[in-house]
Parts: sequence; structure tokens; C-alpha cells
Amino acid sequence: MASRSFFRWHRPAAVALAAAMAMSGALATGVAHAAEYERILNGTFDNGSTDPWWAGNVSTAAVNGEMCGTIRAGTSSPWDALLGQNGVPFESGQSYTMAFDAYATAPRPMAVVIGQGVPPYQEMVKREFQLGTTKQRFSFTFTATMDFPDAGGGQMNFHLGGQAAESRICFDNVSLVGGLKAPGEGYTPPPKKVQVNQVAYVPGLSKQATLVSAATTPQPWVLKNSAGTTVATGQSTPKGTDTNSGDPVHLIDFSSFDTPGTGYTLSVGADTSFPFDIATDEIKKLRYDSLAYFYHNRSGIPIEAQYVGTQYSRPAGHVDVAPNKGDSAVPCRANLNCGYTLDVRGGWYDAGDHGKYVVNGGISAWQVLNTYERAKLIGDAAPLGDGKLNIPEKANGVPDILDEARWEVEFLLKMQAPDGMVHHKMHSEQWTGLPTRPDQDPYQRLLSTTSTSATLNMAAVAAQSARIWKTIDPTFSAKALAAAKKAYAAAKANPDKIFNSDDSGGGGYGDEVLTDEFYWAAAELFTTTGESAYRTDLTSSPHFKGKSLNVRGYDWQSLGPLGDITLALVPNGLPAADIAAIKSAFTTVADQHLAEVARLGYPAPYRKSDGGYEWGSNGLVANNIAVLALAHDFTGQAKYRDGVYNAMGYLLGRNPMSYSYVAGYGDRAFKNGHHRFWANQLDPALPVTAPGTLSGGPNSYGRDSHAQRFIPADCKPQKCYVDHIQAFTVNEVTINWNSALAWIANWAAEKAGGTPPVEDTTPPNAPGAPAASDITTTGVKLTWNAATDAESGVKNYDVVTVDGGAQRVVTTVTGTSATLTGLTPDTAYTFAVIARNGANLTSTASQTTAVRTKADTTPTGGCKITYRASSWPGGFNADVRITNTGTTAWNSWALKFAFPGNQKVTNGWSANWTQSGAEVTATSYSWNGTVAPGGSTSIGFGGSFSGQNTDPTAFTVNGQACTKD
Repeated sequence: MASRSFFRWHRPAAVALAAAMAMSGALATGVAHAAEYERILNGTFDNGSTDPWWAGNVSTAAVNGEMCGTIRAGTSSPWDALLGQNGVPFESGQSYTMAFDAYATAPRPMAVVIGQGVPPYQEMVKREFQLGTTKQRFSFTFTATMDFPDAGGGQMNFHLGGQAAESRICFDNVSLVGGLKAPGEGYTPPPKKVQVNQVAYVPGLSKQATLVSAATTPQPWVLKNSAGTTVATGQSTPKGTDTNSGDPVHLIDFSSFDTPGTGYTLSVGADTSFPFDIATDEIKKLRYDSLAYFYHNRSGIPIEAQYVGTQYSRPAGHVDVAPNKGDSAVPCRANLNCGYTLDVRGGWYDAGDHGKYVVNGGISAWQVLNTYERAKLIGDAAPLGDGKLNIPEKANGVPDILDEARWEVEFLLKMQAPDGMVHHKMHSEQWTGLPTRPDQDPYQRLLSTTSTSATLNMAAVAAQSARIWKTIDPTFSAKALAAAKKAYAAAKANPDKIFNSDDSGGGGYGDEVLTDEFYWAAAELFTTTGESAYRTDLTSSPHFKGKSLNVRGYDWQSLGPLGDITLALVPNGLPAADIAAIKSAFTTVADQHLAEVARLGYPAPYRKSDGGYEWGSNGLVANNIAVLALAHDFTGQAKYRDGVYNAMGYLLGRNPMSYSYVAGYGDRAFKNGHHRFWANQLDPALPVTAPGTLSGGPNSYGRDSHAQRFIPADCKPQKCYVDHIQAFTVNEVTINWNSALAWIANWAAEKAGGTPPVEDTTPPNAPGAPAASDITTTGVKLTWNAATDAESGVKNYDVVTVDGGAQRVVTTVTGTSATLTGLTPDTAYTFAVIARNGANLTSTASQTTAVRTKADTTPTGGCKITYRASSWPGGFNADVRITNTGTTAWNSWALKFAFPGNQKVTNGWSANWTQSGAEVTATSYSWNGTVAPGGSTSIGFGGSFSGQNTDPTAFTVNGQACTKD
């Protein structure tokens, strides 16, 4: 297993009767040709494991090459104690031979039952046997009367209950042989020879397809419209054998044809592709379906037909309504003894199971929020506004995408323990079986331990939320920021509280490397607050300036690039050279992706050092597509824009399996994702996977038993996939893979409309210096001459304050004037303006303009300052205590004083510190701005000097002179 790769084994939950013992997880693909068509997996137990056998009321272990189980005393019926396997394939009318070795601690009966592992649990055969105390070989032959998996999931199990006394039974050499087809044969439909994006190619962009052909010479292709009329022809380009699929491939490029329409097909000889469009409608629709995934998977609220349709509606899950134990007062696991319960209602169910995990909720919520934040800053946020999503909050005046994200953010905040740390996850004490609607989960819900990784995930998302909601909901913003700061401080105090993967009842989510989480959280907190302590942590990180970006991609375990994306997109106080270095890291990796895609037969921008595809490979592909998109955002270069749509074609059908990995999109879209409610394959009364859902995709590493039955052991990486609900290691669906899909779907929808922009690599010229007018105590109006850009035009302007070499954006406008508010009275500011063009390239800054706000003459009450400095040669620290001696509370404060010598503030804490010449200003944060009459707050700074360090003598707060203690 490669460093930090993730195998989240979802073990089956024991349930009574003959119910199917289910597992939960992610998937892979193909046809398994096992020797002699053996239907049982791990029947010899020589590997020391009992996987994939499940047990109900039997405690099992592999002992000396046997599977031994202890059956408790007093079970009333044979089916009250079970051992079995799911997913066993059969063909109706074919002969099979079942054989096994077994013995018990005392003579006793048992039975073998073979049949349907899902409702209505029909039996094909039942055989009873008498066990002795010495090992015996048992066998029988039968003819199957049902087809599996067509009739659902086949199952073989041992009935071991119905005995008064406790007993122990051991099994070995379990075998079930027969049939004409190798397991999995005929289940996955044969792939096409002409592979296309089954959804849509965007007009004006490159259009490519893949031909599977061993021919070494170019092959003629024909493009036809929906009426069957030939509209274009050409020759393919041979590329040889593709390493990721094993296919001999040719490239078909039909970019020269650009007429919008539906129902086009590509043919080479007798082989014809699935139909596809040249249009943008479906791409724009995917933006909303991919985001709808999150409402579908909300916990703690009914999913209503008016928003999702009748087939996808369901009652609220885990709201203290029987049989649920509920999420309103969830205790810790018994071994933790934490002494409290938490109300953790809400949030999104993580995957196909009913767990809610902070470490996966973090990246998921962040990506949904970043989709909005990016669009608002450099794109088009209007399609994400209020009324755009079909959710209950669609008429509350807040952008719908933020309403959806807040459902998860509120849950993350609830997972914070009293000491500031955050619980890693919460879920049921046992895995619920397939299928189980969330409201039918009968198990107790439990909190796992707190962890540093979960604490930093919450800190990062809460800090991001604080800045996004600052003007939308100031109260929620302040709550989120306070939680983020408390969590970050707790994580620094507990930097190595590692969560060891535990998959009993929920996903494991273990992670031992946390430098990336610290970097991400510091980036979010610094961007939101500007505080120097976070800046120090950020700039000293080994991940700073894109160091963790690579061709594998980022995910819930590799989070450094999330911090980079925030720093590159959201205005902050880092030097321009640092921001440029971060953006350069994205273009470097994007160029590597483009080179990889050009080499391959199928356009997946993803590569591991060993060439394999891992659990959730499609999620990594989607995140790498986002890297291409950001490279276009940062440079405007058309090659990255083309790369985005080309790579999306892999997810939408241009792959060796001929599957669209997005449900509901394409003629062969996957539909049987691993999910306990979208479980039509197991219960026809339930729906298939909802449109806009991304499958985890090919997985060439460890696979679950169902994937093993359907996929060849030697499958090539991109062919290790099957569309089956129980093959969780290849067909799981999760919030973090769908948040990646939603991000790229929104970007693609935004960029798909109209004529593709001209490639622009030249920034605009600098605008004129801003002229100041209408200066007040807290505001000023700035006006400047427009910049020009001959290629893509000027898009907007950033108004920045300049302090030394640092620039901080105070507002972004589309015109040539800006009215600034919220400034500090009697304070000197230096402003400049930077232009941005249509390719998101920025100009050099304009000439600067100095402005001083007017003094606030409004009486605010008295103040007292206690100033204490401790010096050493060349440096000093100063502690400052500010006391409100007046009769009116301060809602915010600004302290000013002037140094009598050459002292300089080098760093500070508990305030925003700035210095202009000798004059120093310290302004409050949101958490310490309120000071009641008689109340005090303490701040401080570090400084440098030469000569003598003399204390300042005159201080003001909010423009009023203070006494000095």
C-alpha cells in the first residue's frame, strides 16, 4: 500500500434471519475467470482471515487454517446464528456442487441454505447435516432455479442456531463449483470500440474520441447527425497500446466540426459510438444535479418530493423517532468515558452508509463553499444565487449553495468538544445492512475520540465560513470564527493526537501525517483574520507555495492544496511574489496533467508512481481537473480550458469501460452506486442512484468480495470497475467525490457559454492613481483613470492598501470609482488600484495616494493605558492593557500612539498592528472589540530599536486622549 493511500473496509453488520449481510464502501470492474468456476471466496482460510465471510450471532476467527465460530447458547431457531457469503453467482438450470469440511465440540445439527440474499429471501436449496467431533467432508449437488446477480444478490449461509448449549464449530475447504459462466461473465456489458463523451462536447473547443483498434495504420471515421446524415469524415491517429487500459488505441479528432446539435454518433467501420451532443445545456444542468446530491443526503430533515420527486423522497433520519436512537444526545464510545453528550443533528451522510465524518466533511464543505467563493471573486456567482437550487431554503435571500453548505458547517461546529478539540466522527455502533433507509437505522449512535486532524478540518472550514458569511450573517460569522480559533489553538496544544483507523460501524479515516491539515487551517485563518501568528505558521510550513501539489492529486488525506487555492484566490496580505509562486505551482502541475493526457488513450489527469488506480480514483481525477481549471483562471491560456472539458469526457464515458461515471448522464451511465437508500438493485421499490452522482470508479488495489467476483484479478487499472451496489470498493458514492464534481461542473458551466475567450497572456496596463474625495472619519471615495487591455478587456479593479511591501485588497469593483467604508478614524492610509483583465491577469499597481481619515470627535468616554516594556539589545516586547474608564461600552476600539525614537513594531498579538513612520495603530478583532465600562483588554507587540528604547507618552483610543498608568 502506497504512502497514505486509503482502504476503508466496511464490514457487514450481523442481522437476524436470512437477511443479506451487507458491506459498505467504494468499487472496481471486470470479469473474474476463477479456476473451475469456484463461487466461494477464501474457503481455505489459509491467509489467516475470515473476509469476506459475515457472521450473525457467531463470533468467528481464522485459527490454524480453519474458520471457527462460537455459537451462544439458547438460540431458538437455526437462523438465529449464521455464517455466510453474499454475492454468490448462479445460473438458472445449471448444476453446482457444494462441499466443506466441518466438526463441532459436541455432536449437533446444522444446515446449508443457498438462495436469495435480499428480500424476499427465496431459498433455492436447503440441506441438513449432523456434525461430529472429528472433521468430516460433506458435499451435495443441486440445480440452480434462479439467476444471480439478475435476481439480486445470491447467498450461501450456514444455519447454526436453535441449540440450548453453547458450541463451537470449525469449517475448512469450503467450495461451491459449477455453472457455465465464470463469475461475473456477461454482467458488465461489452465496451464500445469508439469511446466518446456520452453527454456533450462544448462548441468552439477541441473534440476528441478514442478508437480501440489493433490496426497500425490510420482508420477512416464518419461523424453523423441524429438523422443519420454524414456531416464530417477523417482519419484516426494510431497511438499504440494504452498502459492504463491495455487497449490498442487510436485518437479521433473531430474538432473542425462545430455545429451545435444532439444525437451525433461517430463510426469506424461497423463500430458506432454512443450518441452525444455538441451543446452546453447538459453541462449547465450538471452544475445543479451535482449540487443536489447534498440535499439528497442530508441528515436530520425529511427529503421532500417537491424538491427531489416522489421516488427520491424519504423521512428524516436520526431525529429521535423510533427505531432511530437519534443524534440529539450522542454519547462517546464506552472506552472514552468523556462524560458528556453532543447534539449533532444535521450534516450530510458521508457515503453509502449513515456515518458523519469530520475529516471527510471538511474537504466536502470547503469545496462547496470554494465553488461559490471562486465564482464570486473571479467568475460568475449569479447561477448559484437564491432560488437556483431546489432546496427548502431557496427563497431566503441567501445564495442557495451557501444554504446547502451551511447544513454541513453547522454539524462540523457541533462536533467540537468543550476543550476545543473536535470529534473525529460519529456513526452507528454497527454497520447497517443494505438496503436501510436512514430513518430505519435501529442502532445506537456514538462519538469517536477527538483528533488533531478533525480539529484542523473544522478550524479551516469554520474560518472560511466566517469570511463568507461576514456580511450575510454576522452572528454566524462570529460564531464560526470563534470556533475556528478555539479549535486551532487546541490543535496546536495537541499536535499529534492521531486517530487510528477504526471501521467498526463506520469508515476508518485514519491519518498520521498532519502537516497539511495545519497548513490548510493556517491559510484559512490568516486569509480571514490577517493575524501575524497564522501568517508565521503558514509561511514556515513545508507545504507553503504549492509544495504539496502533485500529479496524484489532493483528497481528504492530502489537504495542502486547499490552502494554496484559498491563498491564490482570496485577497490577503502575502507579497505578490508569494502569490505568483503558488499560481505557478498550479500551472506546473497542470502542464504535467496535459502531458499525461496526451500520452494516454483515455484522458484521465491522474497518475500514481506505481501506475495503479486507487479507491475513489474518479474523485482524484475530478480534483485534478480543478487544477487545470485554476491554471486557466490564473493564466487565461486556452490549453488549460480545453484540458478541463477533455478530461471531463473521461468521467462522462470516454473510458475503456464505456461507462459514464456520473449517474443520469449518458446512454450507459452507472446506476447501482453503493448506497443504503438508492438501492433499486436490491429492492425494486427503492430508487437507483440519483442523477449527478459521481461513482468512486476503477480501483486496482484491494477490492471487496463482490468486486472480486466480477472483476479479473489482473485487470488493467482503468478496467477494474463494475456497476454493482455491493461492490463498494469501486462503486461507492461520497460527499467528497461529489463536491469535487460540483466544483468542476460549476466551472465548466460558467466557461461553456458564448464564444471561447481569446488566449490572453498579456496583463492590462496600470490604471491611473486614485484621487480621494468625500473623506470622513470612517470612509473615503476614490476615483481613477481606467486601465486598458487590447485582448480580453478589463474585467474589474482591486483597490488595495499599501503598507511597506504588503498589499491588502479592501474592495473589488467593475467601474473606476469606489466608496470605502469601515476605516478607522484619524488614521493614515495609502491606496493603490490594480486592474484585472478577462483572462484574470493583473496589472502592476497604480501610483499610490495617501489619505488620512478625519478624527472622531464623538465623545466615547475615558480610557486608561498601562504600558510595560522589557528590552534587550536591539529588541523589546511591550504589553499594553486598555481600560474603558467611561460610562459607555465600546463595540470596537482603535489605539494610537507615537514612538519617541526609532522603534519599529515587528510582530503583534491580540490586535491588528500597523505602523506608519513613528505612528502606531492597533485595532480590535471581533472577539475583543467589545469593552464594557470598567472593563479591560490586553494586547502586545514585539519591536526593534537602536540607541535608547523610550516608552511612548501619549495614547488615544477612538480619537480620545487616555491617561497613562
